[in-house]
Amino acid sequence: MTPVQTPGRFEALLPALLADVEALVTCESPSSDLAAVAASADVVARVGTRRLGAAPERIVLDGRTHLRWRLGDGPSRVLLLGHHDTVWPLGSLHTRPFAVRDGVLRGPGCFDMKAGVVLAVHALAALPDPSGATLLITGDEEIGSPSSRELIESEAAGRVAALVLEASAGGGALKTERKGVSHYRLRVTGRAAHAGLEPERGVNSTVELARQVLAVTALADPERGTTVTPTVMSAGTTTNTVPATGEFALDVRVRDAAEQHRVDAALRALSPVLEGARLELLGAPNRPPLPASASAALFARAAALADRLGLPPLTGVAVGGGSDGNFTAGVGTPTLDGLGAVGGGAHADDEHVLVAELPRRAALVAALVADLLDTSAAPTGERG
Repeated sequence: MTPVQTPGRFEALLPALLADVEALVTCESPSSDLAAVAASADVVARVGTRRLGAAPERIVLDGRTHLRWRLGDGPSRVLLLGHHDTVWPLGSLHTRPFAVRDGVLRGPGCFDMKAGVVLAVHALAALPDPSGATLLITGDEEIGSPSSRELIESEAAGRVAALVLEASAGGGALKTERKGVSHYRLRVTGRAAHAGLEPERGVNSTVELARQVLAVTALADPERGTTVTPTVMSAGTTTNTVPATGEFALDVRVRDAAEQHRVDAALRALSPVLEGARLELLGAPNRPPLPASASAALFARAAALADRLGLPPLTGVAVGGGSDGNFTAGVGTPTLDGLGAVGGGAHADDEHVLVAELPRRAALVAALVADLLDTSAAPTGERG
């Protein structure tokens, strides 16, 4: 059995861990800025090459830069997955500079999820032989992984496990279940008319949108954890004109594939209420659910290793947000998510990482990868 790298081993490496997190955080990488994402990929590649002793493959898809390390000469068995893009626009460092004070690390994207990328690199670097592990760091997760989805699914298919270094849930809990995500826009086309002189000649898209908002919200099923939430809405051009066009965005979250299919079919079956109005539905399911069955065996394995390492007992939670772990679970690969940094404030002004937890998390990830590579057998239990 491969020796377990203890938290103490990584505590000695904490200055290097922090230096690498600083390098990533201080290179801003908003998903929508292709040049910024490419520059960030350069930094991630340099950090990874220095720690792993091997340069990554640079994969550019639709202008977006992703990095892949396949370690060793044999087949890949374990996939470690993360992303280096963030939601923060260029210039965020001016108002939220990188800092480490009183045991707390701050900076845009530190928690979600640049510290997780560094943890993955250091965990692999600590293994005597990481052969059989693949590290994939993508550059478009925060906008739904439009270019990297097929790459992720291809890398995950047939693997023993996918370990996702996304930030932890509250208190360091792992994310053992994620809802599936669907995004839509419902467009309405009516007919313009003067609102004062002859409103009856118009077909009011605002009224039609209001009727449709009520119809789609009725598709939610709280008992099954299904949420159907209209978000951004717009209609009309001037205050004295019957609005001819309008649309609203729709966010759907579901716990199982059957619900995702049900809501999608119901949305496609919508019909206009007002005579003369027309509807157009844009969008589709974006991420399949990550069910508890996909993570159960891996979580049990991680919990046993945490106990062996002398770490506090692990907890797991179900969350509504999606990640690239939804894709790995969707192709049938056992998946454990939330293995990254412990902290909080993802996408918010108080985004932060607890420094003391970094060595513990690195030790857990290293032990889990080593255990999976040693056995080279799928964890027991269902694949979901």
